[in-house]
Amino acid sequence: MLYLTTSLLDITFGMCMCTRYQSNSKESYYNVVKQILKYLKGTTNVRLWYLGGVSLNLVYFFYSDFTSCKLDKKSKNGICHLLESSLVSWHNRK
Repeated sequence: MLYLTTSLLDITFGMCMCTRYQSNSKESYYNVVKQILKYLKGTTNVRLWYLGGVSLNLVYFFYSDFTSCKLDKKSKNGICHLLESSLVSWHNRK
């Protein structure tokens, strides 16, 4: 499931919420995971395609700020990937 959350951004939020409570799991979280798996089974034919012979520009930006928070002195960093002018992925962490 970890691979799926990094490659399929549309299920990331749901899976992150389920894994947050996996040590104290309930029947409702199990049902949500089953719904996500059913969704994945129904979208196996959905793919991205690109025209051949066209060069695509992949750009990434990285942000890092060390000890900027005055309260806990923790650093922040973030990264985003752009394919042409579309945001493909991003990550932010404190």
